[in-house]
Amino acid sequence: MPKTHSDIGLIGLAVMGQNLALNIADHGFQISVYNRTTEKTDKFVAENPNTPGGLVGAKTLQEFVQSLSKPRKMVILVQAGKATDAVIDGLVPLLEKDDIIIDGGNALWTDTIRREKALKEKGLRFIGSGVSGGEEGARFGPSLMPGGEFAAWKELKPVWEAIAAKVDGKTGKPIMGAQPGKPVKGGVPCTTYIGENGAGHYVKMIHNGIEYGDMQMICEAYALMGGLLGLKPAEMGAIFSEWNQGALDSFLIEITADILKQKDPKTKKKAFVDVVLDTAGQKGTGKWTSTNALDMGVPAPTIAEAVFARCISALKDERVAASKILKGPGKKYKGSKKALVAAIHDALYCSKICSYAQGFQLMRTAQAEFGWKLNFGEIAQIFRGGCIIRAAFLQKITEAYARNPNLANLLLDPYFNKTVKKAQENWRKVVSLAAECGVPAPTFASALAYYDSYRSARLPANLLQAQRDYFGAHTYERVDQPRGKFFHIDWPEPSRPQIEA
Repeated sequence: MPKTHSDIGLIGLAVMGQNLALNIADHGFQISVYNRTTEKTDKFVAENPNTPGGLVGAKTLQEFVQSLSKPRKMVILVQAGKATDAVIDGLVPLLEKDDIIIDGGNALWTDTIRREKALKEKGLRFIGSGVSGGEEGARFGPSLMPGGEFAAWKELKPVWEAIAAKVDGKTGKPIMGAQPGKPVKGGVPCTTYIGENGAGHYVKMIHNGIEYGDMQMICEAYALMGGLLGLKPAEMGAIFSEWNQGALDSFLIEITADILKQKDPKTKKKAFVDVVLDTAGQKGTGKWTSTNALDMGVPAPTIAEAVFARCISALKDERVAASKILKGPGKKYKGSKKALVAAIHDALYCSKICSYAQGFQLMRTAQAEFGWKLNFGEIAQIFRGGCIIRAAFLQKITEAYARNPNLANLLLDPYFNKTVKKAQENWRKVVSLAAECGVPAPTFASALAYYDSYRSARLPANLLQAQRDYFGAHTYERVDQPRGKFFHIDWPEPSRPQIEA
């Protein structure tokens, strides 16, 4: 028997919206659903008549709002940007004080801050929640990153904790096996309160930037195995499967192994990966991460290189033309296959550590910039299941912040420090071989440069600052004087034009 009023509502019945709605209904919550196209709502409800909680279709926004218990909780899952604002504008006149709007899209965190402020002035509450895990995650358990007023989060918490992915409390490994109508039971939910206003969407953005890095690093490992060793995709697939049993155990390594073993369904003979055009798309969240890093002056070169790698992949026609003109080295690798595969593994793991260090350093700076109080150990915990970057590796990050909640950089944690120290010879060997043999490995190389820069007590920026003082009178600090005290030399040729750099 349906309840008089639903526990929660959802607007936007594209694939993500439908899957999240079914996930919510599977956990016993009655959910009202609305889509701009009424036929889509009717069809969705008709095709899913027996969910544990129940689906209630609404033909108008007014009917949708009136179907919800108070304070109303409404999830928006439409295209980020103007479409989200349009839905909010349509809802506001129909709502009452303390009702809660939840934006589950890939919103820019500054938009979330703006929306939260505007709705608060109207007596309404707003939660911006990252939702990670794609279609399958939305259906059977995503990683959820909510930000907003804490009291509003407490209203949403029972639903979000119920539908989130679950991990084993001791090992941190995802608990799998959810089926339609039969969600997994027990475990630790992959959601937690992130912080005020835009914190949830900011952390989701960082998650996506890290995801860009992870994916590109894996592609570089694949390119090196193919370019230096001449391995076939199926052979590489077997190696990735082996890697997935160890320190690199992760969703992305697992699916990479599956992809490399897949035959092309059309030709039945070729490896599927060999018939895929080498141009990668992107939705912009990696670019947001890189732009934010530049805005805040935080070094995140590995994430940025992953974005640029997608950009250069898009120049397919130019690359094909350039390949006929530009020549690289003719050197070939002649050493041990087993040794190089092990070295590529280590290079991938060390680069991954640096990429995550950059992402977490960005979040550390952002919390000071926006007045948030982020719990980095908890953030690593909720990444362990449901999301695209889920990996055994994240348990090590959780443990690092448990040892030191004020850790400045992951590289300074004893575990990560020891790991990089042990593996860096292989890492350097791989980056060197890539350069010598002409195989592009931008994230491996940038991660190594980041590591070497971060461990350097003195960098050549002293010369750079002297240059700035010479041509622009930008002043400099001295090593024999207190920090914050600035000097300038009256360089020759005083008529030299003053320019900025």
